[in-house]
Amino acid sequence: MGKFDDNERIILNVGGTRHETYKTTLKTLPGTRLALLASDSDIDSVLDQLQQVPGFIEYNARTNEYFFDRHPGVFAYVLNYYRTGKLHCPADVCGPLFEEELSFWGIDETDVEPCCWMTYRQHRDAEEALDVFELNVDNGDEDEEIGKRLGIEDVAADGQGSLWRKWQPVIWNLFEDPYSSRAAREVKDQGSGTITKVEVVPASA
Repeated sequence: MGKFDDNERIILNVGGTRHETYKTTLKTLPGTRLALLASDSDIDSVLDQLQQVPGFIEYNARTNEYFFDRHPGVFAYVLNYYRTGKLHCPADVCGPLFEEELSFWGIDETDVEPCCWMTYRQHRDAEEALDVFELNVDNGDEDEEIGKRLGIEDVAADGQGSLWRKWQPVIWNLFEDPYSSRAAREVKDQGSGTITKVEVVPASA
């Protein structure tokens, strides 16, 4: 088989959704998986490399169509990155899924546009904020460890009083004062914007 023509359109079928583009578009991001399709190698060499990629299924020579069994919705954003040079993150896709797709296509997550960075990082930041509350009870240094994670190492340093009494103000500050610590800012950032108040009514005697 011969060389690819630079002006030849390429059809990418990703998860059942067909996308058409040009080799010149795919060349805009060298070193990525799609840039391989735009290389000057002959098609047999390209296919040999693609066969080693989990997620690549087949090439249809009759239609010049490459089929990848990947998330079709995310791929629209990936292909748009090749077209515009700006990588945006879909709001309806969780960060870990988007990260996995970027990794598959060979795109660096740091290329995500600033306007989408918080959406992209939301899941990871929430996990890091929740890690603050995980205690390692085996080492006996849980108070000190929590203090380090919250950035308030001097709290409860004397080891007196109950754990709840020591940490109650800290936990309240996480939710009431978003500027009291880095962890509090993360909790604020992860909030949905809706505050639900629960009223506890004592049972009548």
